[in-house]
Amino acid sequence: MGEVVGAGLLAHVPTIMLPEAVRRDLNGGEDFSLVPGLQRLRREVFDVLDYDTVVVLDSHWATTVEYVVTAQDRRAGLFTSEELPRGMVRIPYDFPGDPDLARALAARGESRGTWITAIDDPYLPIFYATINLWHYLGRGLEDKRWVSVSVCQTADTEDNLRVGRALADAIAATDRKVVLLASGAMSHTFWPLRQIRDHEAAGVEHIFTPEAYQADLERLDWFARGEHGKVLDTMPDYLRFKPEARFAHYLMMVGALGEGECVAPGRPFGEYENSVGTGQVHLWFDRPATGWTGGAA
Repeated sequence: MGEVVGAGLLAHVPTIMLPEAVRRDLNGGEDFSLVPGLQRLRREVFDVLDYDTVVVLDSHWATTVEYVVTAQDRRAGLFTSEELPRGMVRIPYDFPGDPDLARALAARGESRGTWITAIDDPYLPIFYATINLWHYLGRGLEDKRWVSVSVCQTADTEDNLRVGRALADAIAATDRKVVLLASGAMSHTFWPLRQIRDHEAAGVEHIFTPEAYQADLERLDWFARGEHGKVLDTMPDYLRFKPEARFAHYLMMVGALGEGECVAPGRPFGEYENSVGTGQVHLWFDRPATGWTGGAA
């Protein structure tokens, strides 16, 4: 029987793909902590953890009438971002997929009251919410499979949790040891174009509003204590601060980990930082010895 062996709420911001000299120039001479955070996560987790497949819950891949999961045997190519081709240009990627897990997920959507389709088209676009994390965490690990799941722009909190439940079912039905990556931001409002270049540094004073900053801090405290139930109970309030993709990436992840019963505390890899108004952080959730919900060793 398969299991989730680790999970992360991780930032994928374009800044992490810029050369260090450019990053320091944007941040008053200091590097953003998100890059060394990913490097440390690679050393301390991805290079040593026993896992087969990484499932990226991709907040940049927005579908409309269903969720989609990638089902290719392999994905390879060069990635240039349509959003920021100056900073993310011709990034090479090459990794195996996991068609069996993808089809298992799609097959369990209906029983969980949702719609999930597995697509193996080699021309299916790929997004930097997947590419940027693979660049730091997957390169050189040739036997590790990577799969992406879309967010659905017509979905609400309950829909996202249903996909997480289906994902848990699919993993349990396979022999896979799986890592879940919720790839996306916390509060997510950008500064307007004529002001945005004044807010490129990492300092939290650049978060779009003090209220959004405080809302993020509140949830970071709950994450640190493994109080995922509080995050879920207050989602209607948090949506006022426009978490990226309505926080679908996190909701699908926690839906697979037991929802409000999940007790896994999050440990930071780097600081909570600004990115042109948005709240960014790397949090890693180790599987507790007593299980994700505290009920099984």
